Amino acid sequence: MSPIIKKTGGEKFTLPGKYLLFILSLVAVALIMITSATDIMNSRAFTSLESALYPFQRGLANAGAWLIRRKIEIGNIRSLQAENEELKRQIDALTTENIYLQQDEYELTNLRRLYELDAQYQNFEKTGARIIAKDGSNWYQSFIIDKGTDDGIAVDMNVIAGSGLVGRVNAVGSNWARVQSIISDNAAVSGTLLSSSDNLIVTGSLELYKNGRIAWSKLVDPTDRVAIGDKIVTSNISDKFLPGILIGYVSDIKPDANNLTKSGELIPAASFEHLDEVLVILTMKQELSEESTGIEDEEEAP
Repeated sequence: MSPIIKKTGGEKFTLPGKYLLFILSLVAVALIMITSATDIMNSRAFTSLESALYPFQRGLANAGAWLIRRKIEIGNIRSLQAENEELKRQIDALTTENIYLQQDEYELTNLRRLYELDAQYQNFEKTGARIIAKDGSNWYQSFIIDKGTDDGIAVDMNVIAGSGLVGRVNAVGSNWARVQSIISDNAAVSGTLLSSSDNLIVTGSLELYKNGRIAWSKLVDPTDRVAIGDKIVTSNISDKFLPGILIGYVSDIKPDANNLTKSGELIPAASFEHLDEVLVILTMKQELSEESTGIEDEEEAP
């Protein structure tokens, strides 16, 4: 763009840029020649001018140095920002990988527990199932598994997890089944005190399970053989639960008002806060009863 010089009459005068550059060049050459041919650089006037201009020169030098430092700082900041973004990406990747590893470890731990539980009850045929839904409560008092009649699941089949009894199947479809757990308010299991073979009744209680407990009652124990920590298992007289499955451990004992029986609380062997996979026992109590009856009949036959 060419410089514009305004005349007094209001008209604009345009000086082409190449002419302005030529004029400035002539001035620069003239100044060089003057300073070379004369001693003006050492004159008092020039010295005074130089002294007057020194603060401005120093300011310009400081400003230039500041700009250079600022440029370096901005370059460093941008480099650090890029490095920070890369570190963030690496942290995100490591966090995701860590989550997957934790999930794998959790699943492996659950599978090991199920394997140990399977070995503990090896006399019963079983199948593993994954929980795919549960009711709206904090605990697994009722839940849905991903296997049904197509996999041999039937109503009243027992379900185990952790270290013992979880509940039983109370509804089934072709590829799903609903399990009612022993902590439900309407659940009742006939149990046996393993140390004395005395029978009792285990009843679910969501209110008690807030403290990780459920109730037991109707234990006849005149010789005071029951003790804290004793195991309670499913009894032989249960009509829906197979015998000998661990229900839990005695945590509280108190005599009833009739002074004939005792009741208390127990800690369930299975954890009903964290259930992912379970084992469904395909052998049913009715089948065991029929097999037992058949054996007795054969022995009595002449």
